[in-house]
Amino acid sequence: MPPRSEDPRRDATGSRRGSSRGSEPREPGLGGISDARAYTPRGRTVREGGGAEQRRTPRSNRSGDPFRPALQVLDGGRAGRAGTREPATDGARSGRRSTAAGGRAAVVRTVSSRPVHEPFDDDEDAPPPRRRSQPRRPAAPPRRPVRKPRRPPRLGDPRRRLRLGTVLALALFASIGVRLVYLQTADTPAYADRGLPDRLAVVELPAPRGAILDRDGEPLAHSVEARYVFADPTRVTDRAATARALSPLLGVPASDLAEKMRKRNLPGTDTPLQFVYLARGVEIGTAKKIMALDLAGINVHRDERREVPGGDLAANLIGFVSQDMNGLEGLEAKYDDVLRGQAGKRTYEVGLGDLAAPIPGGYSRTTQPQPGSSLKLTVDRDLQFMTQRILAKQTAKVKGSIGAAVIIEVPSGEVLAQASQPTYDAANPTKVGSPSDRDDAATTFVVDPGSIHKAITFGAALQEGVITPDTAFPVANTAVRGGVTFRDTHPVDGRTMSIPGMLAFSSNVGTIEVAEKLGKDRLFDYQKRFGLGQVTGEGMPGEAAGRLLPPDQWSGSAYGSVPIGHSVDATPLQMAAAYAAIANNGTYVQPHLVKETIGADGERSPAAAPATRSVLSPDNAAALRRMMEAVTTVDGPDGQATGLAAAVPGYRVAGKTGTGLRYDGGKQQPGEVGSFIGMAPAENPRYVVAVFVWSPDGGGGAVAAPAFREMMGFTLRHYRVPPSLTNKSPKFEVFPR
Repeated sequence: MPPRSEDPRRDATGSRRGSSRGSEPREPGLGGISDARAYTPRGRTVREGGGAEQRRTPRSNRSGDPFRPALQVLDGGRAGRAGTREPATDGARSGRRSTAAGGRAAVVRTVSSRPVHEPFDDDEDAPPPRRRSQPRRPAAPPRRPVRKPRRPPRLGDPRRRLRLGTVLALALFASIGVRLVYLQTADTPAYADRGLPDRLAVVELPAPRGAILDRDGEPLAHSVEARYVFADPTRVTDRAATARALSPLLGVPASDLAEKMRKRNLPGTDTPLQFVYLARGVEIGTAKKIMALDLAGINVHRDERREVPGGDLAANLIGFVSQDMNGLEGLEAKYDDVLRGQAGKRTYEVGLGDLAAPIPGGYSRTTQPQPGSSLKLTVDRDLQFMTQRILAKQTAKVKGSIGAAVIIEVPSGEVLAQASQPTYDAANPTKVGSPSDRDDAATTFVVDPGSIHKAITFGAALQEGVITPDTAFPVANTAVRGGVTFRDTHPVDGRTMSIPGMLAFSSNVGTIEVAEKLGKDRLFDYQKRFGLGQVTGEGMPGEAAGRLLPPDQWSGSAYGSVPIGHSVDATPLQMAAAYAAIANNGTYVQPHLVKETIGADGERSPAAAPATRSVLSPDNAAALRRMMEAVTTVDGPDGQATGLAAAVPGYRVAGKTGTGLRYDGGKQQPGEVGSFIGMAPAENPRYVVAVFVWSPDGGGGAVAAPAFREMMGFTLRHYRVPPSLTNKSPKFEVFPR
């Protein structure tokens, strides 16, 4: 091969090969270096003539040709496969130029496109040899066969995956939608009921308790505004510390408070308890101190506190209530359903944690409390006060005594005062020496009435015509019945004694003689008519019924004991009601304490009319009252009546003294019960007063009559009852001739 010329060869026109300049027109679409002289990667020229084809020289083992991009541009960016020949076209693909005028063929280089190196081609595969225009060289040794390019792996179809993902997403949303529709339609009530309690808070709204008023509307017990302290156990962080902080303010042991604040569920549910009372009726000042402590889970709310203005005034009648405002004793307990009213309730949605407050616009329902009704009693507060004061003073003279006093208005049967001794402060009911100190003695104090029963015996005899006001007969000093001897405290040695005299000197023997003429059956019948042996229905809870001895159970001694008030059990109230029948012209009127009920709206409902029945005729009742005046007036050479100490200056008084026994649990107690029951003015009675005093050492009779005198005198003056015309009082002849 001749040596390569160092100077660039020129074509027929004298221009350098590869120059972009020239007069020959360019083929359309070619420019830049497209008409430059063809050259090999090694700088060698290729001459083409006479239609000889190019021959490529074998390439080196290099994986790439730095001139390959330029050659692709010469070919219009189209690359053919290695070892292939592209046919020349009309000036577009042949790359030839027209022959010059000198007949020298222009050198045109035909560049075949090189194979594109794909990522999957084997780098060791050499490109096919170039074809040259000169004669072939001797055949080279056989080469390894060229392997076909590795077929690229088949890629996944993204459309299939997209369709599959879409189907899965639609299926998921469809299942969620079906579930939501099911929850909103089929199970809505069930799930709503389950979830609602978890976010609801319930606060009780106490209903104001009705008041207990006296006959003039003055409060004996009423409710005042206070505060109650409550806890939400779910929010209390430290029970022990909270209990210790509240204990001195509430007066409740810390252990009790800690137990109340223990977390627990509502009975029978899985809902946690969120409300529990710690104290009721707390004073407003104390509540402010508690709020200042800022204890977690502790709060206060409006409440009421029961207040008893009089302290011990009518305490044994009124009774008391618990901290929850439930009646426990007395009228508070008997009429609890009337006084208590109906509590309200507020239910509302709350948040959780620090947002445990009502949710604005959330569920909220309030049931307004219904205040309780008030009771208006027949009791006169001023008279009750004086009655208690007098009874306390008189019983203090007798050691270890128990006293009871009842004042009844005639003819209404209203109880104006009902006192017991000992008594207690209804505002502090636990501060008593014994629980029995809270009992109402007038209705629970069962006694053997003794001689005050004689008025019933003589009244029955008058009504049955066995005796008259002028009856008189000899009275012995003793009488024996069933082997038992009955004596008089004022023996008359068989002298003839009048009925007023028998009452004045409380003759046992004379009374037994009258009862024998009356008969046990009729006496028993009148005992029941006068209200013995059965509760009066006054209105006090726990009232005792007493006991009567039926005629078929009478023993031999009963003929002597029953007429004079023994073998008979009665309460002070029962005996007072029996005397009120004598004062009311022989008509028994059921004693009662409740005058009317006043609703929360102010509507007044009178109490049911008391039961009434006729026991004596008006004439016989008037005759009996007249004879009973002898008890407070007879004072002469033949002796003094037993009830002179009960006389009220300026008024005619009819009554009877008594000395009986006390029974407790069916057993006779030591000592005796002194009593006096009377009415005034005797000519037209307005009031009946009964006084009973028991002492284990005796002496009750010595204080009963003086206590009656003070109570009756105050009552008459309190109600401005005109004095009696004492000069019109009857003159009694005890021992007629």
